[in-house]
Amino acid sequence: MKKYALALLICLLCFSLQAQTLLGAWENTESTSGGQLKNVVVFSEKHQVSTWYNMNTGAFISTNGGSWSLNGTTITETVEFDSKTPDRVGSQVSFDIELSENTLKIEGMDKVWTRIDNNGPGALSGAWLMSGRKRNGEFRTRNTDQPRKTMKILSGTRFQWIAYNTETKQFMATGGGTYTTIDGKYTENIEFFSRDNSRVGASLQFGFEVKDDDWHHSGFSSKGDPLYEVWSIRNQ
Repeated sequence: MKKYALALLICLLCFSLQAQTLLGAWENTESTSGGQLKNVVVFSEKHQVSTWYNMNTGAFISTNGGSWSLNGTTITETVEFDSKTPDRVGSQVSFDIELSENTLKIEGMDKVWTRIDNNGPGALSGAWLMSGRKRNGEFRTRNTDQPRKTMKILSGTRFQWIAYNTETKQFMATGGGTYTTIDGKYTENIEFFSRDNSRVGASLQFGFEVKDDDWHHSGFSSKGDPLYEVWSIRNQ
């Protein structure tokens, strides 16, 4: 009878974890002598990104991410990019978590991440790869299977793009913040930008349309240049 009760308890605990979801965005903040630091983690169905930046200045600190899977309470990540430690690219790391509806803990760490959103209300949640771009009136496609990638990961309220190369382990650049999708307009509010802090605080609006799993994105870049991009949903 005791064995049956223990087995039932384990099943209930596993069901409770599965009933919760990692999908969406999470945050942790930390006070330092240099200001308030923020860590934002975004999970799409198969990919994730974790980024640190200064909340006061918008100064970018570091980012890493790749693909992930959950087995019971154990997350396994395959690293695709790491701005701070590029030698980690291609490696796998596993760790146990404690997950509730609005909090996330990693075993062995005293930090707690709180939920920002659960993949709503934005219409573009997921991982996307740039697959085409128009320049000087000419549209060019890009092979998304190549090691050189530009990926954008969105939850329901957060966005981040990352340019990297899985073969050379090179990290090129990243930027991110919050976004909205209202009446066919996609608006980005930039909170960090690895190449240029002066862009922090900018708000950029674009037209958007999703056709056949492709996100068509048009408007003007942060430099004021005309922009038309196509992003394809990432399935692998």
